[in-house]
Amino acid sequence: MTPFLLPWLFAALTCAAQATAAPAVKNFFETPQVSQVELSPKGGYVAAVLSLADGGSLLAVRSTEDNSKFEGIFKASADQMINDIHWINEKRLGITLKNLLIEFRGNLEEIAIDRDGSELTHLITGNWAHRQDSTGSNIRSQKLTADYVYSAATRDGSDDILVEHYSWNNLDRAPEQSRMYRLNTRSRQLRPAVEGAQPPAVKDWLVDAYGQARIVLSQQNGRCVYSYRRANDTTWQQLDSSDCYTDRRFAPQFFDGDDTLYVSAAYQGYGALYRYDLKTLKMDAEPVVSMPGFDYAGKPVIDYASHRLMGVHLYGDAGTTWWLNPQLKAEQARIDALLPGTTNTIRCADECLQGPVLLVAVDSDRQPTTYVLYQRASGKLLALGSTHPDIQPKEMGLRDFYRYTARDGRQIPAYVTLPPGAASGPRPAVVLVHGGPYVRGAFWNWNPQAQFLASRGYVVIQPEFRGSTGYGYAHFKAGLKQWGLSMQDDLADAALWAVKQGWADPKRIGIMGASYGGYATLMGLIKDPQIFRAGVEWAGVTDITLMFNTPYSDASQETLNYSLPALIGDPEQDADQFRQTSPLLRAAELKQPLLMAHGLEDIRVPLVHASRFRDAVRANNKNVEYLTYDEGHGWRHEQSRLDFWTRVETFLDLHLKQAR
Repeated sequence: MTPFLLPWLFAALTCAAQATAAPAVKNFFETPQVSQVELSPKGGYVAAVLSLADGGSLLAVRSTEDNSKFEGIFKASADQMINDIHWINEKRLGITLKNLLIEFRGNLEEIAIDRDGSELTHLITGNWAHRQDSTGSNIRSQKLTADYVYSAATRDGSDDILVEHYSWNNLDRAPEQSRMYRLNTRSRQLRPAVEGAQPPAVKDWLVDAYGQARIVLSQQNGRCVYSYRRANDTTWQQLDSSDCYTDRRFAPQFFDGDDTLYVSAAYQGYGALYRYDLKTLKMDAEPVVSMPGFDYAGKPVIDYASHRLMGVHLYGDAGTTWWLNPQLKAEQARIDALLPGTTNTIRCADECLQGPVLLVAVDSDRQPTTYVLYQRASGKLLALGSTHPDIQPKEMGLRDFYRYTARDGRQIPAYVTLPPGAASGPRPAVVLVHGGPYVRGAFWNWNPQAQFLASRGYVVIQPEFRGSTGYGYAHFKAGLKQWGLSMQDDLADAALWAVKQGWADPKRIGIMGASYGGYATLMGLIKDPQIFRAGVEWAGVTDITLMFNTPYSDASQETLNYSLPALIGDPEQDADQFRQTSPLLRAAELKQPLLMAHGLEDIRVPLVHASRFRDAVRANNKNVEYLTYDEGHGWRHEQSRLDFWTRVETFLDLHLKQAR
């Protein structure tokens, strides 16, 4: 393949003077200009995905030397998304592609290619109709079928990768279990990564620092079971078994060397990081990392030459790094001195201590991620590019972390983004509700949705309402079976708290969100019409009972029989509660302006949720806008995002900003 020669990519780390007009919608929601930046194992090269003007994208590679330029080696069309890139060894890369014309059916292609664009090998097809050609022996010579997916790198210098092979039962769209294999990316030779029998219903694998699959997570009948095997052993032994949905607090995280595992487990009401001795199968009495007020959330930095842990990137209210290695701790200090005022997250090559460069992801609450190389020998920084180079930090709002008191006394975490510039008084506000809902919704770093709304003059409140994870087990447990009840009250209390702070105009508060956030938007408008004057929901649940009985959703039997009843409620035992907390059954009460949007191919929350609610609410409310996109559960296509957020701006301007 002839390389595509690209101009030098440079993104300034300092911001320009504040513009008079609000930044364009595309500055926030266009496809990132530079993404998935990855160092090669020895640090001699860096790969990145670059967006192209025709809507496609380009996998490009450059040397990490000063005067090098990116050269494209693989182009994806506008109908494809480069979902992931991964170095196989210093010479070869893997690419995972998704067909954007097909939603929610896996359709992941796997390709391997040398860093100069040669020796392209199609390894896995995303076409479910494809069948392997047999050579008449036990060797199948063609690409693997769509029930295989890339899993992990082997990190041993070979041309192999680890892939998972999924199998299904006759009931669910989701796979029932998986097995792991080693796949040679040149010869396509496939062989088991783990010999012998394995535990049933394996849903996830954890690979050690040597590229060996050592821990599996099985999920069956509401139980989550972690099993472990010693290196080169074929027998598995149980590490932990717990209820998946109401008591799952122990979780293996990563390996350090031959005999140490790090796990997250409970400590003083929060998740913390512990050492776990694999020789004795015992956890230390005290954690090595705990973050008061937050559950442990982190990513390890491993030196794969020595197979040892160097440090952990931690995510509390903002990001930081706990360094064990003194060399990297000193380099972090030097980089922070060169780049003050930002969070500078170091990413090593596999040979972390010997590599010639460090990759640094630079961001803040007002600056999207910019990538730079730190040259270890000279101490120089080389700019690689920015995800959103047209965003100017001075045009962004100040973002901070707070805790407010709900009506029952519970402390609710929240991120607040204030519009840029001085305020002459309270301003219009939006309560932005995360989906899930049993996830952590937000972090301190730049958020395109919150900053877009702030750039239009709105105070943006993002509550981590009860039921959210990341803030202690009690906070999560307080949200069990509380859809439309105390979880909903937390959102109303967030709006009232913002009014008390002097930020929000009580006559101009809106609510919006996607998926569960869409559900909460509808319930907020119905339950608290005196607080929320307008709403925007997309991909939202409108009837809780529909989550249990829509035959073309992707909910598995495990989800229907165990997850949903434990987290949300039982459709028979809690039928009265569901009637009170399903927006569809109370649509006649919704009188405020509403913007709805849904994906035509959504099988997580099928279209019937939106179409039934649209018809029901319009019977008594003519101020309802309804949009559909050729999408699944959320907007993958840039044109959908740009159209949707342009319409959101117009809707909120009319019904919230200008309202009196």
